[in-house]
Amino acid sequence: MTESTVIAQFDAVVARQPRKVCIYWGGDRFTNADLAGHIRRYGARLQAGYGVGQGDRVGILLKNCPEFIFALYAVLKSGATVVPINSFLKAPEIQHIVDDCQIKRLITSVDFDETISKLRGITAILLSELERGAAAAAPKWPAVSPDDLAVIIYTSGTTGKSKGAMLTHENIASNVHSCIKALEETADDRLTLLLPMFHSFMLTVCIFTPLSMGAGIVLIKSVQPFKAAMREIIRNRATILVGIPQLFQALADAKIPFWLHWVLKLRLAVSGAAPLPGETLVKFDQKFHFPLLEGYGLSEASPVVSFNPIRGVQKPGSIGLPLPDIEVKILDDHGRELPPGKLGEIAVRGPNVMRGYYNHPEETAATLRGNWLHTGDMGKKDDDGYIYIMDRRKEMLLVRGMNVYPREIEEVLHQFPNVREAAVLAKPDEKRGEVPIAFVSAANGVRLESNEILQFCRDRLADYKIPREVRVMESLPRTATGKIAKLELKKSL
Repeated sequence: MTESTVIAQFDAVVARQPRKVCIYWGGDRFTNADLAGHIRRYGARLQAGYGVGQGDRVGILLKNCPEFIFALYAVLKSGATVVPINSFLKAPEIQHIVDDCQIKRLITSVDFDETISKLRGITAILLSELERGAAAAAPKWPAVSPDDLAVIIYTSGTTGKSKGAMLTHENIASNVHSCIKALEETADDRLTLLLPMFHSFMLTVCIFTPLSMGAGIVLIKSVQPFKAAMREIIRNRATILVGIPQLFQALADAKIPFWLHWVLKLRLAVSGAAPLPGETLVKFDQKFHFPLLEGYGLSEASPVVSFNPIRGVQKPGSIGLPLPDIEVKILDDHGRELPPGKLGEIAVRGPNVMRGYYNHPEETAATLRGNWLHTGDMGKKDDDGYIYIMDRRKEMLLVRGMNVYPREIEEVLHQFPNVREAAVLAKPDEKRGEVPIAFVSAANGVRLESNEILQFCRDRLADYKIPREVRVMESLPRTATGKIAKLELKKSL
């Protein structure tokens, strides 16, 4: 694979195998030629009807559907930049993204009518408008350089506002190439895509990777209901199951009929987006006849950094070895590399590392230092080079594989009338991985009602960010320096 953009990679696949099925969607089948035709039609309408062109930033707010892929490639081939938007976000959160990177056009559907009606300064392009008839002229596909900006992925920030990681065509194409080598993927593989398509893990591993090499995508609307998702996996003969730890925990605990092993065509399972409990890995290996590989990534790295190897030793609790063409170091507070066994910050270098955060030069400078991406995750290496994450970014929660920063929730809590103090901590949860728990105190002896605060949060935060409970206290404990003593609060969880 010599092409340096995912566009060129897909075009080469279409030329080689136009009749090969690339998307399985329920009972529908899309060949490479079908997909190319949809992309052309979408591109023509986006260009002629909405003026989409080079340098524009175009948002995509959709649930899982083939049209997401049509729109994704049509925008990229038009020379514009895709901004995939988390479909669980509420209007104020989306408005921040719209304003931050000046999105003028948003591809969406009637599913989001209520949310879209609350947004300012944006033109909504409904799928029905892109599907309606043919454009008067064929689309004009400009030359796209590997250095051009392809995708801006918004990731939660420690300051409470999400920021956009800028990924070039080369960033993504290189990560695709590394994933193919690490997972030993071939054109005969079919990858499951049952998690939200806006997630960087899904974009690279389950969309760009298979379409760049002529493999198939088994596209599923949702992981729920679980039995329906499994039927699609079986019916469409998926070979690689991509998911988050909660999915594999459910599989490891489920009662599996003996005949399922005969009909499953899976050769490999891949877990990402959150740490995989060692107990889950052991139970999964005992139940299934194919390996479950834990990996690690972050949006700023396009996103995959490491996997446990298919061949060789797989170490429970480890995130494995760096992918081909990617380097990982463990650094001390002064940026010096630490020896095996020593705990430090995980730093990543490679062609997959982002250009920076959109419109945030100071945060870019703090994160990208000396050609290394400083992840903020704490970890260590063993003598064999396997990486272990010992602690995640400071205070961050992972709720169903989604990054949640307490500061973001705390800012909303502080907006509630008469809240004087607020602190949010992570509590382990069997189904979600972690859930946020809020602690608040009132100003001037006012009585606060937990239910009213939770309703306030529901109107302003994505559902997965809403605290599982709000605990009202007379005052929150403080450290000697006056900071809220979160370690003290954690003892009550």
